[in-house]
Amino acid sequence: MPQVRLIGADGEQLGIVDIADALKRAQEADLDLVEVAAGSKPPVTRLLDYSKYKYEQEQKLKQARKHQQQVNIREIKLRPKIATHDYETKKGHVERFLKHHDKVKVTIMFRGREQAHPERGRALLQKLFEDLGGIAVVESAPLQEGRNMSMLLAPSKEVDKVDDSAPADGVAEAPAADAAPDTPSNDAPAAEAPAADAPAAEAPVAADPPADA
Repeated sequence: MPQVRLIGADGEQLGIVDIADALKRAQEADLDLVEVAAGSKPPVTRLLDYSKYKYEQEQKLKQARKHQQQVNIREIKLRPKIATHDYETKKGHVERFLKHHDKVKVTIMFRGREQAHPERGRALLQKLFEDLGGIAVVESAPLQEGRNMSMLLAPSKEVDKVDDSAPADGVAEAPAADAAPDTPSNDAPAAEAPAADAPAAEAPVAADPPADA
C-alpha cells in the first residue's frame, strides 16, 4: 500500500503512514489531506483546511504584489543659473515626488559657455540633495552626458516619518489661523467711537429755539 509522510494540522510530524490511514485521520479531523511535496519519497502530505489554506495563499500573493509595485521615475530639469524662486519651486516638486515614493531624475541643462563649468552643475545638484533634508538618497551620482548632467534620487526611509509628522504641524498652526479674526474684534470698539460723539453734535440744535425767542 502506498505510504506518505504525514504532517499534522499544527505542523507536527506524524511520521510515515499508509495513505489509507492518512485519509482516515483527515476525515476524523474534518480536514483535507493535501500533498505538499510530491517529489519527495515518500510524498509529503499535510492535514489542513484547504479552503482556508487557499485563502491565506491568495492574501500572501496580494501582499507580495503590493511590495512589487512599479516605481515611477520623474524628471526635473534645472539650469545652472536658476533663480532662487524657481529653484524653490522645483525643489517642492522633487519633495512631492519623493513623498509619493517615486524616484526623481534631476537634470542640469547646460547651454553655450555653461558647458565649460560642469562644477556648477554638480554644486547645484549637491545643494538640492542637502536641501531635501534627508528624505532622499542618491541612487546614481551626477553624470554628464553631452549638454546635460543628471542625478537619480530615490526616497529614503525618512519620507514616511515626514508624512506622519505633517498632520501634527497642521494642528499646531490652527491657533494662528484662529487669531486672525480676533484682530478686527479688538478694533470694533474704536470704530463705534464716532457714534458716541453723535449726541454732542445734536446739542447746538437744541439751543436754537431760545435764540429765536
